[in-house]
Amino acid sequence: MIRKITRFFLKLALLFFGLSIFSVLVFRFVPVPYTPLMFIRLYEQVKDGKPMTLQHKWVPLDEINVNLQKAVIASEDGHFLTHNGFDFKAIEKAMKNNEKGKKIKGGSTISQQTAKNVFLWPGRSYIRKGFEAYFTVLIEFLWPKERILEVYLNSIEMGDGVYGAQAAAKHWYNKDAKNLTANQAAGIAVILPSPRRYKANNSGPYIAKRKNTITRYVNNFGPLDFNKKEANKKENKKK
Repeated sequence: MIRKITRFFLKLALLFFGLSIFSVLVFRFVPVPYTPLMFIRLYEQVKDGKPMTLQHKWVPLDEINVNLQKAVIASEDGHFLTHNGFDFKAIEKAMKNNEKGKKIKGGSTISQQTAKNVFLWPGRSYIRKGFEAYFTVLIEFLWPKERILEVYLNSIEMGDGVYGAQAAAKHWYNKDAKNLTANQAAGIAVILPSPRRYKANNSGPYIAKRKNTITRYVNNFGPLDFNKKEANKKENKKK
């Protein structure tokens, strides 16, 4: 009996690893059509008696203005170009702040958020966090940084029923993602922690102030170097 149970769970584990690796490899090349969060939000809309709303259109990274690419890095994950999926300094800082009772701010990287949005469900349980860490390692190993950012910018929630850069640009500014200015990109990036609560345009003083800060970061960012991670590895080997 114990052997049968062991074999069953072993097969289940092998099936999970096989399917997870296969799905990550597929989405390395294929656009992500929908995410679990999109279906969850649709269910919530129906439950609350609201009209079903889902705005989403996949566009390649070169059709998303570099202003928005820089804005989300500056706002969400300043070390995205150099880390291996986890920013341990940010996690440590978040834990200390939470222990002190300060405003809770997570230490999730863009890679972690991408793993969660594409393959998992929202939540704060240790089980979900464990799966998130697993998928984060997978995408960092199997996808280049450009692909992680591309999937992130096409999948993340950017408004109530609004997902991805193209839909957000149309929803908030009535233009394509490739035409976003630095200030408009900052407006979208700054609402990402609570995209259904805040507005990217005509926003209040808090968001307006944060938007101006992110705009300055974008204007001073310099060129995006997606090879920084590899360059750092080579530099460390020399040392």
